[in-house]
Amino acid sequence: MNEENLTGPIPFIIDLTFEEARRRAEVVTALGPDWNPVAALQSEDEAYTLLYSNLDAEQQRTYDLLVAAGVLPGGEPGRAAAH
Repeated sequence: MNEENLTGPIPFIIDLTFEEARRRAEVVTALGPDWNPVAALQSEDEAYTLLYSNLDAEQQRTYDLLVAAGVLPGGEPGRAAAH
C-alpha cells in the first residue's frame, strides 16, 4: 500500500454540468408538449394585475409605497422587486 500523506483532506471534484442539463431536460419533459411559456407569462401578468386592482385609497397608497421602496415590483413589463 502506498503510504502517502493521508492526514490532509482528500480532494473531491465533481462537474455538475451534466446533471444540471439532465435536470432541466426532465423539467421540460414534465411540463409536457402543451406547455406554452408565453401563455404562462401572460397568465401571470393577468393575475398580478387582478391582485392589485380595485384597491381603495389607503391600499393604493400602501401599494405605491411598497413599489417605491422596491419591496413589490411595479407594473412595468419584466417587473421584479428591487430587493
